Amino acid sequence: MVRAADDKQARNLVVLDLRGRTLMTDYLLLCSGTSQVHIRTIADHLVETMKRSGAPGIRVEGYDAARWVLMDYQDVIAHVMAADERDYYNLEGIWADAPRIPIEAGELATQTAADSV
Repeated sequence: MVRAADDKQARNLVVLDLRGRTLMTDYLLLCSGTSQVHIRTIADHLVETMKRSGAPGIRVEGYDAARWVLMDYQDVIAHVMAADERDYYNLEGIWADAPRIPIEAGELATQTAADSV
């Protein structure tokens, strides 16, 4: 998913490892888009990438407004947000105790646990 978001020039990519911290998901992918069109483009590409990979069903919220699009893949929840929404809701702050999975040069560092992200 990180590569797919990076393919569409998502900004400020962050992956948080929430395993053992919540039952809702294992990972959060957070990224920003520069406009509503950009946010939808990133979201569309993530959905297509996950479909091609055979990921189970998805729940998408916020697509029409394209200020904060949430895509729930059970083990991974992706948030594509406008920068001001991301600053306001501060999900990184809420999950400040969660380890960040390193992203180098727009791609995940090689970690087997992160291969599904």
